[in-house]
Amino acid sequence: MSNLKTRIEHHQIYIYFAALILGTIAGMSSITLSNILDYFVTFFIAILMFSMFSQIPFSTIKNHFLPVKYIIALVISNFFLIPILVYGLIHLFNITSLPILIGLYLVLLTPCIDYVIVFTALGKGNAQYMLISTPILFILQILLLPFYCALFLNSHVLTQIDRQPFLEAFLTFIVLPLIFAILLQLFSGKFKPMQQLQVMVGWLPELFMAFVLFTVVGSQINTIIQDLYIVLTVIPIYLCFMMISPCLGVLCGKLFRLDVPTLRTLAFSNGTRNALVVLPLALSLPNQWVTIATTVIVTQTLTELFGELVYIKLIPKFIK
Repeated sequence: MSNLKTRIEHHQIYIYFAALILGTIAGMSSITLSNILDYFVTFFIAILMFSMFSQIPFSTIKNHFLPVKYIIALVISNFFLIPILVYGLIHLFNITSLPILIGLYLVLLTPCIDYVIVFTALGKGNAQYMLISTPILFILQILLLPFYCALFLNSHVLTQIDRQPFLEAFLTFIVLPLIFAILLQLFSGKFKPMQQLQVMVGWLPELFMAFVLFTVVGSQINTIIQDLYIVLTVIPIYLCFMMISPCLGVLCGKLFRLDVPTLRTLAFSNGTRNALVVLPLALSLPNQWVTIATTVIVTQTLTELFGELVYIKLIPKFIK
């Protein structure tokens, strides 16, 4: 069974592509089916978030050691250099649409904490470092995202956002799954049934990532096609981001004289974003913005999956 799980993890990107293709077919084949899939999105995201948080080693983080230089390089590159890059790209491409801006900032300012671990391993980085880094990345992005939004977005824009749905989404899709995941880890060491549940939950991230991609694309594909200009607007930004961001991680790592596997780890962390974690936050935006912001975030996921295939080939080749 462990071999099967390893194979699923190593081939998950192809599973996601299949989910995207099937979601596209399902959504375009029937408006009714597309509307039905929309009802499952929030449920699948909640399960996905719980399963992903359950894999983060919160309970054992104190037993692992990360080099201070690596942590500093990780934080500087993800939370200082990347925001500067994102701000620069948005102004370079002259993005003025508020919902597009919100979607871009949400997705590009939050480093990935889930499948980046597998891609780091496939790209011959230090997957153990990446795994242990996930609590640091998650906590910092949650704390800093409101600051970035306040810094980069017009204060008038922020007043137009109803904070109650935003807070409800944050509690439902982030806080509660996180609490349940931490409780599961705490009790799994004391009670055998909880330990068995922890093992079962370990099978869920890839499965529910596919379910989320299927339902999101299936429910949104008709809107995306109608608003194809949004996709064409943001793809050049994503391509530029994916080319530049790994270089920032490597540059930062070299300043601290980190070894080659760690440099690759920083490259993957900087280049891989947290689309499905911020998607619930986009869904809580005002009705006139939610469709556009969601399209921006889903497009990032599609672009990134293709980019990861390039990363796992080129990063080991050029960072050595």
